[in-house]
Amino acid sequence: MIIYEPLWKTMKERKVSQYRLIKHYGFSSGQLNRLKNNQYVSTHTIGVLCTILDCSVEDIIEFRMDNSELAFPNPSMYRPEEKTQQAEDT
Repeated sequence: MIIYEPLWKTMKERKVSQYRLIKHYGFSSGQLNRLKNNQYVSTHTIGVLCTILDCSVEDIIEFRMDNSELAFPNPSMYRPEEKTQQAEDT
């Protein structure tokens, strides 16, 4: 699950309010609402925020494993280093 908690901290540190994003930078209030609710936003939107706040992606988003990621049958199948290790163990 992608969450946007780091965004609010970064905005506070940079002294950029939600009002300023909307009025000064023309940022969409709808996008802000999506960010508040940890909903999908495009990578373009993340890039715009990084540019406005002069920060990196990690200052805006965070990934946390939750039940929605458990839909994948076996996470290790996506990690080649674990496949190699499993093959060596057998």
